[in-house]
Amino acid sequence: MTATRVFLVRHGSTVLSAEDRFAGETDVALSDGGRDQLRRLSARLAGEPIAAFYASPLGRTMETARILAAPHGKPVTPVDGLREISHGHWEGKTRADVEREYPKEYARWVGDPFSFAPPGGETGLAATARALPALLGIVGAHPGEYVLLASHKATIRLLIGSLLGFDLRRYRDHLDQSPASLNILDFKDVSHARLSLFNDISHYAPSPSGTAAVASGRLSSVWSGGS
Repeated sequence: MTATRVFLVRHGSTVLSAEDRFAGETDVALSDGGRDQLRRLSARLAGEPIAAFYASPLGRTMETARILAAPHGKPVTPVDGLREISHGHWEGKTRADVEREYPKEYARWVGDPFSFAPPGGETGLAATARALPALLGIVGAHPGEYVLLASHKATIRLLIGSLLGFDLRRYRDHLDQSPASLNILDFKDVSHARLSLFNDISHYAPSPSGTAAVASGRLSSVWSGGS
């Protein structure tokens, strides 16, 4: 049986991308730069026989998927399970704000974002519990076909980490997702997945094997050099 191929794409840069803010469930718009990133990815994928396009229902992911679907003349189906993790009462605040205002919460979250969430927010476990069935349901509905899913940084890292059997307590430290990055997952069936491409942005920037700088790790004190 031919494998199902999933193009798993993070949305493009947003108007808040440079501000180091928690904006999981906050519906921020793509920036002009983010749209340019996606137009380049759209050209890259224009020749692929993509049968269906799905996206988190937030505006930045729906617009991402629509840009990518345009050359194929396909509609975009919103899937609630693909939305970004919620940060509760941290939403809209910078990392520095959260560290200062909620130091105990922040320390617990940094230590284990999979099982801890700020009040009103979502744990990584809860996000995985809704996102993974959504992904596998799409795979099951498209045997042997190519599909594209537009989602978010944390959700994509949780999905890939879960499929590969990683310790998801460390997903924020061990996995990254750049804006408009392309990941490719091949599924022999819903129980057997293989990661064929990860966090690729060669459509708009040098590849990791080239001259690209190491990412600073937005919202991560480990990779930004913060405390």
